[in-house]
Amino acid sequence: MDKKLLISFLIASFWISSSFIGDENKFDIVVIDAGHGGHDPGCNFTNDREKEVTLSIALKLGKMIEDSLPDVKVVYTRKTDKFIELSERSNIANKNNADLFISIHCNANDHAEANGTETYIMGLHKSESNLQVSKRENSVITLEKDYKNNSAYEQFDPNSPIGHIIFSLIQNAYIDQSAKFASHVETEFKKNTKLKSRGVKQAGFLVLWKTAMPGVLIETGFLSNEMDRKVLSKDSGQIVMAKSIYNAVKKYKTSTAGK
Repeated sequence: MDKKLLISFLIASFWISSSFIGDENKFDIVVIDAGHGGHDPGCNFTNDREKEVTLSIALKLGKMIEDSLPDVKVVYTRKTDKFIELSERSNIANKNNADLFISIHCNANDHAEANGTETYIMGLHKSESNLQVSKRENSVITLEKDYKNNSAYEQFDPNSPIGHIIFSLIQNAYIDQSAKFASHVETEFKKNTKLKSRGVKQAGFLVLWKTAMPGVLIETGFLSNEMDRKVLSKDSGQIVMAKSIYNAVKKYKTSTAGK
């Protein structure tokens, strides 16, 4: 990461924060992003694949919003088993002038005992484990064709810790709103699920990088953990996860738009 690239990141950060912050009281459009898809399966354990779990939760969440909050438009980055580039996911949110971006994922760890939910907002890495989660999710770009020449990533190196830290500055304009929603999500997980809440965390995620609105990346549990996997692999468990996120959306909407 050279000085020229650092300057471009800082300019982009200022440009986004000064140009895109609109009516903070508006809550009309939510973009739901099911992580991974197509030739990118995400993490896999036994017969459970992340791309399928995330899509199922995303579709359930979207239907709950559509049925119960008819004044909120739901936009999906994908509704089928399709590969979507990380840059396109944020493009979809920006093109639709979304008021909230929700990216749904499942976690994994070499240590099978690691378990629980965690909701991330863009920010500086507070621990090595946060960095490892973001590096795993960001490594998806290596599955994209000619990602090194994709100007949307501005020469981002998925193996560079510095790169993960620098571009986190760009989402600072929305950090308070993102943190508020993330807190609602984890509170609802604690109330409604049997999974441990690992809390709200900060790390640098490409999928949140250029979203010009509050956004979170939700790790709904560890597929590498037997207890979490039993919840996430079942339709009943996915419904509870989706309902918890829906409750958080409803709370956030009330606090934002007052209705």
